[in-house]
Amino acid sequence: MPAYNAGDIVVVPFPYSDRFAEKRRPALVVSGNTVHSAGLIWLVMITSSKKDSRPADHVIRDLAPTGLPVASTVRPLKIACVEPERILRKAGCLSALETSELLASTRALIGG
Repeated sequence: MPAYNAGDIVVVPFPYSDRFAEKRRPALVVSGNTVHSAGLIWLVMITSSKKDSRPADHVIRDLAPTGLPVASTVRPLKIACVEPERILRKAGCLSALETSELLASTRALIGG
């Protein structure tokens, strides 16, 4: 099974927060080895939708390394915990600077 790092962008059936359903979409890995060694991965949603923006949303500035086909936004308010075998594939990754910014803002939302 491939190893995933914080900042990786993966494609996964991401669970809806308001119903028992999932949608295949890109997501950003925000967890590290401590969580991964427990057999889990924390992901935050990535969307290309321009509507319904949230205060913590982060528009991806450097699209080239992400593997995403269109301009997209990371939505850290929507976080999911999944098993690694649910990940369909790795699409790319965020730049080191954007990864650092998003990990800091996600930690602030969690309260750490």
